[in-house]
Amino acid sequence: MEIILFLIYIKLFLFWLWLWQLKEYHLGRFLTHFQEGQIVKKIISSLWRLKYPKFTKKITAIFATGVIFAILTLRFCPSKLAGLYILTLIIFVPLIFQIPTVIWRKGFLKKARIKRESFKNLLVIGITGSYGKTSTKEFLYEILAEKLGKGKVLKTKEHQNSEVGIARCILRELKPEHEIFIVEMGAYNKGGIKLLCDMVHPKIGVLTGINEQHMATFGSQENIIRTKYELIESLPTDGMAFFNEKNKYCLELYNETLRLRSGQAKFKKFLYGQEAQFHGQENILGARVVARELGIIGEDSPLPKLLSIKRGINGLNIIDSTYSANPTGVMAHLDYLKTLPGKKILVMPCLIELGQASKEVHRRIGQKIAEVCDLVIITTGDKFKEIKQGVVSIEAKPQQERGLASTKSTEIIFLENPKKIFEKIKSTTHPGDVVLLESRVPKELINLLNV
Repeated sequence: MEIILFLIYIKLFLFWLWLWQLKEYHLGRFLTHFQEGQIVKKIISSLWRLKYPKFTKKITAIFATGVIFAILTLRFCPSKLAGLYILTLIIFVPLIFQIPTVIWRKGFLKKARIKRESFKNLLVIGITGSYGKTSTKEFLYEILAEKLGKGKVLKTKEHQNSEVGIARCILRELKPEHEIFIVEMGAYNKGGIKLLCDMVHPKIGVLTGINEQHMATFGSQENIIRTKYELIESLPTDGMAFFNEKNKYCLELYNETLRLRSGQAKFKKFLYGQEAQFHGQENILGARVVARELGIIGEDSPLPKLLSIKRGINGLNIIDSTYSANPTGVMAHLDYLKTLPGKKILVMPCLIELGQASKEVHRRIGQKIAEVCDLVIITTGDKFKEIKQGVVSIEAKPQQERGLASTKSTEIIFLENPKKIFEKIKSTTHPGDVVLLESRVPKELINLLNV
């Protein structure tokens, strides 16, 4: 009996370690996993879902400690209470490790700040927002690196928009030959962007857009807005601030900046994205206007591509947007998908950390899907019902109200298994059809689809 209980514990412990790692050990993000009345469902799902973390040094230490505690618990605790004690260990062992982690993080960030401050002539461009950060960063890097040379421009890599990720980039990759450092900045609570600014000291700030993303950890839309604005507040008196005019919150913050910085003659403020013809194009326009104001390109320089399309198996066109997802980004990519020929397939999980806005956001996504896609495969079940409701609500409208060129219907299904997803796509598509992979879809599926 003890052996069976121990094996169950190991299986559960690996699942919860995977979840802690997925949430970057952030307690607020971890707790959002159990919001919206699904606590019992999600705890039960941990009993059968097979998940395990990437075994970093930290995870290995936590796992080893948890195993030792479990053995001692089974050995010395009364058998009737052993299960309760073990469940307690699953929750609290990772929390215990947060204490030395916090101490280590402070020292790590201090080292990065000291190194950054030693680069007196380094120009730092901070980019933040609920969406568009990564694409704007990549577009800007592409422009600057082409004109100045890759050796002179440094950017944070994927998953490096937190304090530890940015600090690691500084300590490992920042070199004397770098003239410009493009920093993508993410946060999950108030003060998070200011902390990053105190470390990297940006002179240029770009606000790409604000929406409900991470509402669950911020607590309110106003907290999200004020946190993103911390980047602009941190800029020096001779800095430059860029705001996406297509986003109403950014436009409001631009007007606020006009008032607050009116006495700073050297501080420059810009709106961009006015001429964007579809969602997402403002990210390209924002990158271009930053490069233009730096004097690196001219007014008529060509725009970089919005999304790259790769040729996949059986002649399929694959759009890989699997880094992250947010409501506005999904909508933008669906608008782009709509412009392409062929059958259109979307594969994506439900979005996370949207708080009370989650149900409505997923219904809106479902409505957009119904206008664009022939087949939609949702890989997680949390808000599948709401997405499907959105699809059905559009398809129930008369043709003249839907504004569609045909009477096609959208097939929407829930599938988790990568091989089954691949077989479904393979059996329903032809060469030239387009598959959009949005957010964290299984890597196995990506490998199966790519040539």
